[in-house]
Amino acid sequence: MNNQPFQTPIEYLKGVGVARAEVLKKELAIYTFEDLLRHFPFKYIDRTRFYKVKDIQPEMPYVQVLARLVSKEIMGEKHTKRLIALAKDDTGIIELAWFQGIKWAEKLLVPGKVYVIFGKPGFFNGKLQMSHPELELYNPAAIKQKGNLSLQPAYNSTEKLKQFTLDSKGLQKLIAILLEQTARDIHENLPAYLLNRFKLVGRAEAYRNIHFPNDANQLKEAQYRLKFEELFFLQLKLLRRKQQHTQKFKGNVFGSVGNYFNEFYHQKLPFPLTNAQKRVLKEIRTDTQRGVQMNRLLQGDVGSGKTVVALMSMLIAIDNGFQACIMAPTEILANQHYQTISELVGDGFVKVALLTGSVPNKARKIIHEGLEDGSLQILIGTHALIEDKVRYKNLGMVVIDEQHRFGVEQRAKLWRKNVIPPHVLVMTATPIPRTLAMTLYGDLDVSVIDELPAGRKPIQTLHFHEAQRLRMFGAMKQEIAKGRQIYVVYPLIQESEKLDLKNLEEGIEVMSREFPLPDYRISIVHGKMKAADKEFEMQRFIKGQTQIMVATTVIEVGVNVPNASVMIIENAERFGLSQLHQLRGRVGRGAEQSFCILMSKDKLSNDGRIRLNTMVKTNNGFEIAEIDMQLRGPGNIEGTAQSGMLDLKVADLAADQEVLQQARNCVIEIFEKDPQLAAPENQILHLAFQSKNAGLSWDKIS
Repeated sequence: MNNQPFQTPIEYLKGVGVARAEVLKKELAIYTFEDLLRHFPFKYIDRTRFYKVKDIQPEMPYVQVLARLVSKEIMGEKHTKRLIALAKDDTGIIELAWFQGIKWAEKLLVPGKVYVIFGKPGFFNGKLQMSHPELELYNPAAIKQKGNLSLQPAYNSTEKLKQFTLDSKGLQKLIAILLEQTARDIHENLPAYLLNRFKLVGRAEAYRNIHFPNDANQLKEAQYRLKFEELFFLQLKLLRRKQQHTQKFKGNVFGSVGNYFNEFYHQKLPFPLTNAQKRVLKEIRTDTQRGVQMNRLLQGDVGSGKTVVALMSMLIAIDNGFQACIMAPTEILANQHYQTISELVGDGFVKVALLTGSVPNKARKIIHEGLEDGSLQILIGTHALIEDKVRYKNLGMVVIDEQHRFGVEQRAKLWRKNVIPPHVLVMTATPIPRTLAMTLYGDLDVSVIDELPAGRKPIQTLHFHEAQRLRMFGAMKQEIAKGRQIYVVYPLIQESEKLDLKNLEEGIEVMSREFPLPDYRISIVHGKMKAADKEFEMQRFIKGQTQIMVATTVIEVGVNVPNASVMIIENAERFGLSQLHQLRGRVGRGAEQSFCILMSKDKLSNDGRIRLNTMVKTNNGFEIAEIDMQLRGPGNIEGTAQSGMLDLKVADLAADQEVLQQARNCVIEIFEKDPQLAAPENQILHLAFQSKNAGLSWDKIS
């Protein structure tokens, strides 16, 4: 075997070969010994006890019986052929049945012999029966060694794999062979002081016991060890990256707060800042004075005032002779930022421009010139900001909104727009659970705006079923009579766009009948419309020329109409929690009481019911995000898929928050004492950085 046994192609494992290797690669992405070893069981079946026949109930999941075979008989012809055997213990008789693999089973069965019988019990014709049980001759000496009196691992398999006898049992056999062959090559990768401090079992023992535990305690210890290791190395990598970033990327020093910031704060700010906004501005101010590039994530619920914080950060840059920009993922959102910031700063204060794909060439040329001579101070736009022809005189501050929608390369292009990289403020209105933030953005400093501006009333959320539609119409008419406006949102899900568009069109018909001209006017916006038509309809609503906007989720971000006080979400059960929360945040922008009405069908799945009840119960985005993560798993939360961070094999961010916090605190402590991992006791960690294959690689977590 070579020096890197775990990178050995899977076809070289005894019992695999070329054909099985191909199907393992295609079905489970198992290419190497390591991939197989890290194909962990998804559950364990308790084989630590034998049941007596009289104690078996048909609703039991799986049972194990020790019984003597009394008889066997092949019955029926061709298609109805079956093998029926009877087995007996001192309390009763159980019938065993095979409808496939009859020849194989018949050879295995010897009347008079005692067998370990394992399977799912049921009743057939009033008799206790087990179909296609696992069978093994009872051998008291060998049984413990083989692990039959233990927790039996169950592995994910597929129909294709089963054709190659690689069901759960087949995979179990391969993993047993692999462990026997390579256990000595599983080297320790954590220092002794960590093993002692956290009472962690050795690495080789953990791998053996996660696959073949003798009892629940062994399994728990193995899982804890491997979860800790996985999260520890993830945090080590993230915090090392942050450390290296700090050393490598110098930042412009914003030494003073000048006239732009002070005039805006004292004369133009239309409302007092919340304590949370002041705290975040102080954190940004500190970052930009250190001579190191700022890399800060700003989390804040919809309507919490992130844009004002971003603007005031950009004014500090302008006070120090630099330009600033905001990059948004969509034209709608870029337009929204442009309008909000233009209104806040007023005419003749700072020069602000908007650059998107829709900007004509003539205007574009003026923007390019203003950027290059420094007269244009704030540029707001979409991906257009990172085009090669966009050159800044002195870019000092970059704000990236809803950053999970941009790739790493797109963000890096903005950095390269200046000799000294600009300070970076990343904003998101998608609340991220704390554990996910530590994992996805562990190399960023995190700020949170966790209070709403004064005078905002919490949005009231109601859940109506179809039978309550008339009540919904009544609520709409009441609000319109007060001079308010209303959003009505329909789902548009890619797999069935035609079906959902029909749904939207039917909804428009219903709304038009219930809210006829000339008393009511309706705007219609959906993703299939031309950009100009969409903008025209949105502007009619923004200007108050229409009272109702019937739309798909294109309005999820970027429409700010303080006069809109009701958000109605049709088929609310078809939306994820994060999206429901984002949509609800489109209202509640003014001082008036706002409402969110969730319309759903009567029958809901359990998850659907939890989602809608959560929305009714709380307005707290972080609480909602935690529940969302528990329901969907961290890998499905918006923006995490492209991060590549979440290829966690053992740890679960929803369930293992405590382990993650332990691991992160531990890494912070190590770097404080030994930033270069040069101390003798940390050589083992240093080696893990140097070698992708220190025992098993953890480098795949990136």
